[in-house]
Amino acid sequence: METLWFITNPNSGTATRAKCEALEAVFEESGLKLAGRTEFPDQPLPKPKEMESAGVDTVVLFAGDGTINAALCALEKWQGAFLILPGGTMNLLAKGLHSETDPHKIVHAAHKTERRVALPYVIAGKHRAFVGLILGPAAAWGRAREAARKGRIGRLVGAAKAAWRKTFDGRGIRIEGAPGLGDDYQAVFVTPDLDGLHVAGVDARDLGSIAQLGWDWLTGDWVAARAVSETRTEELRVHGRKPAQALFDGEPVTLQPHEKIRGGKSLETFIATRTDEEVPAT
Repeated sequence: METLWFITNPNSGTATRAKCEALEAVFEESGLKLAGRTEFPDQPLPKPKEMESAGVDTVVLFAGDGTINAALCALEKWQGAFLILPGGTMNLLAKGLHSETDPHKIVHAAHKTERRVALPYVIAGKHRAFVGLILGPAAAWGRAREAARKGRIGRLVGAAKAAWRKTFDGRGIRIEGAPGLGDDYQAVFVTPDLDGLHVAGVDARDLGSIAQLGWDWLTGDWVAARAVSETRTEELRVHGRKPAQALFDGEPVTLQPHEKIRGGKSLETFIATRTDEEVPAT
């Protein structure tokens, strides 16, 4: 970790411009060279050849799940390393890779370690989710959440009304290939690990379940809701003949009927400063 390309999204989570500038100062005091910087989505993500010509060995990602996902997918074939810093709301990837939550301390620790690990992901067609995949009517809330982040109140109200109708007034989603899950669900959450896929179906039709589900969404623990059924599988598909709404790491996608959803694993390119067993062993 010597020459860096810094990818940020000042509109996501806690990755403000002031904090980005403070991190650049940490790079400099650590003797790290900053070869390039990208503010996504206002600026296009760098190409692998662009970074190779600049001698970049590490991409530092200080952003939310959606930006991190976009960068990892765009740079899938690049041979360098990735350092993920907590710059979003949940920061699940960063928490899994580092014992620290302070980005400055993570940079110092990363500069001293040689440890690289692979990460599991959910894959369907060309789409990947390193944190998780949400299927079903509840995926419509992704647009409302995005409008809230951008402060677009009018769009937020309209998106929230549409998401509410789709979630609770219409039919749910059914899944094939997940033992124990077959009824209609407002949402199905698929999260990856190195042993397969964890699948959680959410059925929240009464007011109490809806209220609890909303609280668990805000606090980040969906599976804590009493309306959740869980199982594991290697592969699954959406039942039916219609396209399905989905969120890959929070980004909206439409999946085609019977699209295969399975697990995958990245190359050993992620810098891990955590040394306990919570980091995937590769």
